[in-house]
Amino acid sequence: MTTPSLQADTLVFLPTYNEAGTVRQLHALIRAELSDIDILFIDDASPDGTGDILEAMRAEDSRLYVEHRLGKQGIGSAHKNGIAWAYSKGYRLLITMDSDMAHLPKYLHNFIELSDRSPVVVGSRFKNKGSLEDWNRWRRILTHTGHILTRILLGMEYDATGAYRAYRLDQIPQAVFSLIRADDYAFFFEGLHVLDMNGMSVAEVPIDLPARTYGSSKMRFRDIYFGFSRLVGQMLRARFKRKSMTL
Repeated sequence: MTTPSLQADTLVFLPTYNEAGTVRQLHALIRAELSDIDILFIDDASPDGTGDILEAMRAEDSRLYVEHRLGKQGIGSAHKNGIAWAYSKGYRLLITMDSDMAHLPKYLHNFIELSDRSPVVVGSRFKNKGSLEDWNRWRRILTHTGHILTRILLGMEYDATGAYRAYRLDQIPQAVFSLIRADDYAFFFEGLHVLDMNGMSVAEVPIDLPARTYGSSKMRFRDIYFGFSRLVGQMLRARFKRKSMTL
């Protein structure tokens, strides 16, 4: 008896906010790589008309799904919604990406391949030398600082702050994700830390990130400040309230 193709039970999820300039091209690139997977966009009422573009795309692609939220509720909150949606539909594998063309669809096959061996796969910006060389100095400093802090404070050697990931939902109890508190950018390192503490092995796919071509970073100074605060809080939570982070 042959095992069903994992791709047939795969969902690619992308949150959007003001991505009108990228969603059509990104959708086409994903389809060029994987024709037999489903795609979900969750839009936070983008004022630039992204939601209308997504609705037009849905009419052209029977395996594309669109959910609309009432306003901007946080990137982590969007990922929680996408994860819950994937569980509710019975997908075995969920791949998450950014919608600004920073995450290249050419790596999707690598995520699928590694997910056969590990329930969590993350895209690592630190495996390939020069993977960030096209970025401006501020973004490189910010990214490397986040990596250093998650290694020191949370003991995670892998890239813990990126959104390009794969989750084997058939191997991860949904209740594990309910232990993640953050609704903002802290969702990424907190979520990975929670998964790690619940015994989920993590594999890494080396990825390169191109220079930002579309739009600008949505991360603000207050996100950096609160992210650092949450990082310290996560360290203390792990040290003194470990039971609140494990099933």
